[in-house]
Amino acid sequence: MKHARARNVIERTFGLLKGRWGILRSPSWYSVKIHNRIISSCCLIHNFIRREMEVDPLEIDVEEQVEYQQDNIDVVESSQEWTTWRDGLAQSMWNAHLNN
Repeated sequence: MKHARARNVIERTFGLLKGRWGILRSPSWYSVKIHNRIISSCCLIHNFIRREMEVDPLEIDVEEQVEYQQDNIDVVESSQEWTTWRDGLAQSMWNAHLNN
């Protein structure tokens, strides 16, 4: 459940960035280095706008869309239960690999 919620947060974040910056909406023919700089620049400018503007019109639109979603999370924290489960899964996969 935490993984699904975290994925929703990430997808909303990318949707927000794509909504604001047209260059992120279509495939890029730039090199990986330039593409990384474009994404970083868009994130930096987005954060600057959020910090400096009292009201962000794009944020209002997103809030209206999110209004219908419930149980949104702000922070993803690890838990001992999931860490133990993940480690057990990794160990069983490793053991299966060694036995084959």
